[in-house]
Amino acid sequence: MTGKIKTIAVYCGHQFGINPQYANEAKKIGELLAKNKLNMVFGGGDVGLMGTVATAAVENGAHVVGVSTHNVIEKQEPAHENVEIQVVTGVNERKQKMYELSDAFVILPGGIGTLNELTDIMTMQQIGETRKPLFFLNTDKFWEPFGLLFVHMQQCGFIESVNDYNMHTFATAEDLMKAIVEY
Repeated sequence: MTGKIKTIAVYCGHQFGINPQYANEAKKIGELLAKNKLNMVFGGGDVGLMGTVATAAVENGAHVVGVSTHNVIEKQEPAHENVEIQVVTGVNERKQKMYELSDAFVILPGGIGTLNELTDIMTMQQIGETRKPLFFLNTDKFWEPFGLLFVHMQQCGFIESVNDYNMHTFATAEDLMKAIVEY
């Protein structure tokens, strides 16, 4: 690895979604993280895309840390058994811990939790608290509606400058990983 990024937080769904491509690309991301000797941080669950990317990373030799809460583990997501798990009090502490442990963020398809995590980073970028990059994997154009909303917000005067954001979007796992390694 030649870049300055050593640890990636992966934000993604705790479900698989309806398109099998989502899981295929999540698996590729995990494999490529390991191949490029990058560490991974994720939500800690052994479910959906989250479990898929973590399992692929671990099986290929990456060091993986899961950050979860007691409530999430008890009610929704069994903790991944093959990774280091850090259990924190609540969701906000979980997001903060994932931020602290990471140099950059990979955004895969997901739901409200994924959207919440990525918009927290975007807010921090907007107000100048961070320049840590966001790398979107736009599998089957999943993130296009979000991109259109972002442009709409700018056109309506709610986003001052796109230069406030350090975001990069890729159609394939390979192109995304190449950009991370070269960052």
